Amino acid sequence: MLYPIIALIAGLVLLVWSADRFVEGSASAARHFGMPPLLIGMVIVGFGTSAPEMVVSALASVQGNPGIALGNAYGSNITNIALILGVAALINPITVHSLVLRKELPILTGVTALAAFQLYDGRLSRLDATILMGVFALLMAWSIREGMTQTQDPLATDVEKEMETRTMPLKKALFWVGVGLVLLIVSSRFLVWGAVKIAVSLGVSDLIIGLTIVAVGTSLPELASSIIAARKGEHDIALGNVLGSNLFNTLAVVGIAGLIRPMDIVPDIMTRDIPIMAFFTLSLFIIGYGFRGQGRINRYEATALVLGFAGYTAYLVTTAVTG
Repeated sequence: MLYPIIALIAGLVLLVWSADRFVEGSASAARHFGMPPLLIGMVIVGFGTSAPEMVVSALASVQGNPGIALGNAYGSNITNIALILGVAALINPITVHSLVLRKELPILTGVTALAAFQLYDGRLSRLDATILMGVFALLMAWSIREGMTQTQDPLATDVEKEMETRTMPLKKALFWVGVGLVLLIVSSRFLVWGAVKIAVSLGVSDLIIGLTIVAVGTSLPELASSIIAARKGEHDIALGNVLGSNLFNTLAVVGIAGLIRPMDIVPDIMTRDIPIMAFFTLSLFIIGYGFRGQGRINRYEATALVLGFAGYTAYLVTTAVTG
């Protein structure tokens, strides 16, 4: 099992590095082409931080590993909210200033409900995947409109401030977009191959591997950027990274995987993972929306999120070992 472990670790390291290069290159190129900062934050960064999940799940679907494809997407959503936002808010409690992000909170909750409804019959069909991609297209149209019109949103200010410290020439930006994308694909092949081999060797399902090692690994770009944003006091970027990534994961990542290969859903996803994802998503909506004022994730709530993630992961590992 030595070679699969090496492939998994090397794939994760290269995946995180190439995703960072891809995001920086894409954001810098978009700025050179005159794209508004809010649009960069909502679309370019959202797409870039979800690129690892997208490539890994698509490759897993092509190779006939639905557990990794779905586990990666839904596991990343759980990781993003419970671990990443939890850790970021422990460092610096997150206050929601952006009106755009307040709109995205109920949208993410509705999208999560749609995902649960689609999987209720135990199958992700091409029709289901087409509906997800259709909703994703509508979301992109809405995001573009918001990004072009809401120029004074606090998220736009945070993104503009961040872009000023991370600019690069256009040729260099385009170079890193290309290289980052190629390395994302290469690293994903290593990661999926290693994950499948390890699952077989340990006698556990590829779903468990997808929900844990792969999901956390592909979420590392969001973890790094959200922690940095929290330390700088850029609260809306920290939250925006997670909301954007989860919307992309639930719609585009699962949608692309389902279009490539329709898949049967193992019962554990409906009885365990979808309810957990829905619980964390609903909790984030209630905490972050701010029904009586500004939404805020304080350190007590952050601690509860992190402990919830630790408990969920411990349960996954325990049941995998005893099962």
